[in-house]
Amino acid sequence: MEESLNLKNFVNGNFVATEKQLENVEPAQGRILSYIPRSGVEEVDAAVVAAKNAFASWSQTTLDARAELLDAVADEIESHTEEFALLESRDTGKPLSLARDVDIPRAISNFRFFAGAVRHASLDANPMADAINYTQRTPLGVVALITPWNLPLYLLSWKTAPALAMGNTIVAKPSELTPHTATRLAEVFSKVGLPDGVFNLVHGLGAEVGDALVKHPDVSAVSFTGGTSTGKLVAANAAPAFKKLSLELGGKNPTVVFADCDFEKAVAGTLRAAFTNQGEICLCGSRILVEESIFDAFTDALVERTSKMVVGDPLNEETQCGALISAAHRDKVERYIALGQEEGGMIRCGGTRPVIEGDCAQGFFVAPTIISGLAPTCRTASEEIFGPVVTIHPFKDEPEALALANAGRYGLAASVWTQDLKRGHTFAQSLRTGMVWVNTWLKRDLRVPFGGMKDSGVGREGGRYSLDFFSESRNICIELGD
Repeated sequence: MEESLNLKNFVNGNFVATEKQLENVEPAQGRILSYIPRSGVEEVDAAVVAAKNAFASWSQTTLDARAELLDAVADEIESHTEEFALLESRDTGKPLSLARDVDIPRAISNFRFFAGAVRHASLDANPMADAINYTQRTPLGVVALITPWNLPLYLLSWKTAPALAMGNTIVAKPSELTPHTATRLAEVFSKVGLPDGVFNLVHGLGAEVGDALVKHPDVSAVSFTGGTSTGKLVAANAAPAFKKLSLELGGKNPTVVFADCDFEKAVAGTLRAAFTNQGEICLCGSRILVEESIFDAFTDALVERTSKMVVGDPLNEETQCGALISAAHRDKVERYIALGQEEGGMIRCGGTRPVIEGDCAQGFFVAPTIISGLAPTCRTASEEIFGPVVTIHPFKDEPEALALANAGRYGLAASVWTQDLKRGHTFAQSLRTGMVWVNTWLKRDLRVPFGGMKDSGVGREGGRYSLDFFSESRNICIELGD
C-alpha cells in the first residue's frame, strides 16, 4: 500500500499527478491511507481529448480483438485477486472476506461475461417483399462512467467492460473515497496492451470532476451510479445536450415476509439483505414487512441473529460487518437512529458504536440496528439511510403488504418470501420495482436488466441492455428490386 501513497490520474496511457490533492481516509482505522489528485476542468479536458483521439482507431478494432482484451483483463485481475481484495477492503471498510468472495470475482465475471456477450450477440434482420432491413450497432464515442464508493471495482467493471466491448473510449470518475482499485485497474489495462487513450481515469470531487465530465460537449453518454439527489443534477446537466443517460440511483427496498414462508430461510435471507456490506448497497432490504401472525417470532429471531453478528476489523476473517465509509456517513446513520427514536421507534438491537480495540479503535463503526414500532411513512422508514439500519413493520394481509411495499419515492428492488408459488408470481408482478427476488436476495444473472423505477433511476444495464446503451442501433435498408 505504501507504494500507492500518492495516486495519480491515468490519461492517454500515462499516470499524471496534479498539484492539488485530496486525503483518502481508511474507514476502519480513521487514518489517512493515501492522497489522490484533486482534478478539475483542465484534467477532464485532457482526458476527453485523449479519449476522443483514441476513438477513431479503437472503434474500428474487431469484436474478437476487443473480447480478447477483456478476457486478458479478467485473467490479470484473477491472478492478483488477493491484492485487489485487500485494496478494496482497506478503501471501503468492508470485510476482506466479502471483497475476496464477492466484489473481485464479480469484477472478473463482468469482463468475461461481456467478452462472451459481444462475441455471441446477434442482431435483427427484417425482410420485405423487395428489400431487407438489418440492424447495426455502432459505438457512441467518448463515454463518462461515474461510479460510487460502496462497490468500487464491481460497478466500474460493470460499466467499463460493455463500453469497451462496443468500441467506445472511456473517461472514468471513481468516488474520491475509494480510488485504489480503479487506479489498479488502469495499471492492468496498461499491462495487457489497451491502446493509449481508450481508458482514462480522473480522480477528484463530484462537483468538480463529475460535473465537468457530464457537461463536456465531447462526451456522448453518461452512465452514473449514485445517490438520487446527485442523479437529478446529472440528468439536468446531460439533458440539454441530448446525451444518452443511464442512472442507477437510490433505494429503500422492501423485504416482504409472508406467514407461509420457509421461516429459517426467510430469516437468514432477510438478515443477509439487511446488513451485507454494512447495509451500504443500493439493493439492501432496509424496510422489512412481516405478516402479523409471525411478526413477533420473526422479529425475535432476526434480532437474535443480528445481535450475534461480528463487527470489527475488516481484515479479520470472522468479521461480518466492517466500517462505514467515512466519519460523515457514520454521523448521518447515527442521526437516523436518533430520529427513529424521536419518531417513536424502539431499538431492538444495535444503535451504538461498538468498541473496537487495536488498530481499528478510531474506525467508523456502527452496530447492525433493527428498529420496530415506527409508522411505515415516517422518515426513518421511508428515507434512504444506506447503512446497517433497518425498520420492521407488521401487515395484515396481501393488499396491505402490497400497498406498503409500493409506498414511497423509490422503486429499485424488493424481495418476497413465500412458499405459495402463485402468490410469489402475482405479488412480484404487482410491485413497482425494477427487480424482484422471490425466496432469495441478490441472486444475479448478468444477462438480465438492472435498474429501477420512480426515483431509483432511468434506463437499464446488463447483458444486451448494456450493449444497447453503449451503442447506437441503426437500421439499414437494402433495396432488392424485383
